[in-house]
Order: sequence, then structure tokens, then C-alpha cells
Amino acid sequence: MFGGIRKSFTRFLRSWRSEEEESAGRKKRTHNLFEAAAVYVSACAEDDQDQMDEAVTWVPPEALSFGVNELACRAVIALARERDESPRTVARELLGLPRN
Repeated sequence: MFGGIRKSFTRFLRSWRSEEEESAGRKKRTHNLFEAAAVYVSACAEDDQDQMDEAVTWVPPEALSFGVNELACRAVIALARERDESPRTVARELLGLPRN
């Protein structure tokens, strides 16, 4: 019973805040560097130039570079664990390089 009331109240607060923010002429929401990196990399993979161009405006270039690097590291680690291989082997394979 209380869960339903809480959900309804939460929906009401969200809609109220949205209306309040719109009426106050709130600026575009800010994006963090990891969000920018995720959008940028996925746009690159999908060859979506418009989305890439938008993502590069969200954060400074150095921050985007750091975010892309962090995303690459995390992706390689995740794939290495999934494949039960070393991150070096996975990275070389992804880049089409011979195994060392």
C-alpha cells in the first residue's frame, strides 16, 4: 500500500520539478565526462557524426580523452574476464594485432 503511494508521490514530484524547471528557463543539463565518453564512443561505433559532434561539446577535450581512455580500459578488462584471457591478449585481438 505504501509502495503505491510512494510511487505516485514520486511521479508527482518529478513532473512538478520538470514543469518548474521549464518555466524557470533552465539551461541545458550538464553532462559528466563518462557520459560524454560513452556517447562519443558509441556514436563512433555507429558512425553517427551528429552524435559525436554533440558529445564533444559536453566536456573539455582533455576530459573527453580521459573518459574514452577509462571506457577502453574497463571494456578490455570486462572482455578479458569474460573470455578468461589477459587484457593484453584481448586488446591486441581487438586491434587486429598478432598475439605476443
